[in-house]
Amino acid sequence: MGKSIIEKIWDRHIVNEEVNKPDLIYIDLQYIHEVTSPQAFEGLRLKGRKVRRPDRTFATMDHNVPTVNRYFIEDDIARKQLEALEQNCKEFGIRLADLDSPDQGIVHVIGPELGLHSQG
Repeated sequence: MGKSIIEKIWDRHIVNEEVNKPDLIYIDLQYIHEVTSPQAFEGLRLKGRKVRRPDRTFATMDHNVPTVNRYFIEDDIARKQLEALEQNCKEFGIRLADLDSPDQGIVHVIGPELGLHSQG
């Protein structure tokens, strides 16, 4: 039986396979946002690492952006997460669609809308 499109994509990205262990795969395009990325960037700092392919990473301010009056963010944690994303993107050389960018939007939607795609 033939492989599904998901199986074909997965197979093209396998870096290492071991029995009874999860596959190690290469992610050729990554989208990030302000909610979970602060922890990831801190992990890189603690290990003395850089983002391997900042040119294949795209960040957007998403979850904490108000629908109305987007520049008035009342929640301190939300505002700090947005500020951290901006600083982390500067530090690690990652393209950021911030509040002023016409590319800013929902992280799970903007990739196809902007024509971003993998290099596979």
